[in-house]
Amino acid sequence: MAASEPSRYLARSLPRTLVPSSRHQALCWRRNASDQASSKASSAGLSDLESASSLTTTVSEDIIKSFQPIERARARKTQLPRSRYQFRSPKYDRGPLHPHRPPPPSDPSSRLFVPGPFSLPRVEQTFQSTVASDILTLLYVHNPPGFKPPVKAPRLRSWDDSSPYHKNRPLRGPRGGDVLRLLRHPITFNNIPKLERITLHSYVKQAASEHSGWLHVAGMAVQAISNVRVQTYKSKASVSQWHISPGRDSVAVKAELRGENMHHFFGKLVDVVMPKIKDWEGVKGSSGDSSGNITFGIEGKDMALFPEIEANYDMYPPKMLPGCHITIHTSATTDKDARMLLSALGVPFYGKLVN
Repeated sequence: MAASEPSRYLARSLPRTLVPSSRHQALCWRRNASDQASSKASSAGLSDLESASSLTTTVSEDIIKSFQPIERARARKTQLPRSRYQFRSPKYDRGPLHPHRPPPPSDPSSRLFVPGPFSLPRVEQTFQSTVASDILTLLYVHNPPGFKPPVKAPRLRSWDDSSPYHKNRPLRGPRGGDVLRLLRHPITFNNIPKLERITLHSYVKQAASEHSGWLHVAGMAVQAISNVRVQTYKSKASVSQWHISPGRDSVAVKAELRGENMHHFFGKLVDVVMPKIKDWEGVKGSSGDSSGNITFGIEGKDMALFPEIEANYDMYPPKMLPGCHITIHTSATTDKDARMLLSALGVPFYGKLVN
């Protein structure tokens, strides 16, 4: 027993190929592929190896000319199936617990991905370099250490206990009206007012009383100055003088501008169109919805001042050029802040300023 112990530890320390096998070699019928390959290679020698490289072989000119992948793809009648390994984002977001979530719109593989912007518009550059810091300085409110703002009264009123039906009812609206204005938070570097989108809306009453050519001209004009495809809308109210009945005739076009198109349009409006309008005092100070959105209108003769229409003026009949309402949506919560932003960007205001 003592003699077998050193042999066992020696067998563990030696490589496996040097340890003698306990099985008889004559009973081992299994043969490995590596043993066969090594035996064949030793017998055959180097006669099976290629004498020349495949890179040096010559291909005939006929085969080279017959290989035309572009023509072959054009001649194909049906489209090849998409690769099963190609990533296709889900069309709908099924919630945070679903295993397959669509990527964010900023991801190139997203279905909602829009490349760009490819240039920095002048309006956006002016806002980032000058206007944003100026507005932050003008609207800065300093609170000394230890300052506690006064307690504000609740915006919604509670119910009294005069009736058993008042229990657990939701709070009531304010006295004098049911419209609650947006709360104005202190302006910091996170919520500086800026442009969000611009809406162009043109109402053409002649499209119902005369013919649809008026609507086509309006759509072409609005689409030319906005670089956005317009949408048509049917009338919702009945106007007997204009022969308009609800839901029958398309009498309006609308275009919503965002991002680069919005900044380019705003730059043209402020730098080119507004200075050319004769006897125009500016945007009325009372125009606004008390939530930071400013609306004003321009007439048909002023639409011809846009460079896209002025360069192709013969395409549009002068009497059929429509006017339009321009609504500038900002991230401000009050008309005062929105008016300050637009004034810094070059929009003039006149009259009594209504907040």
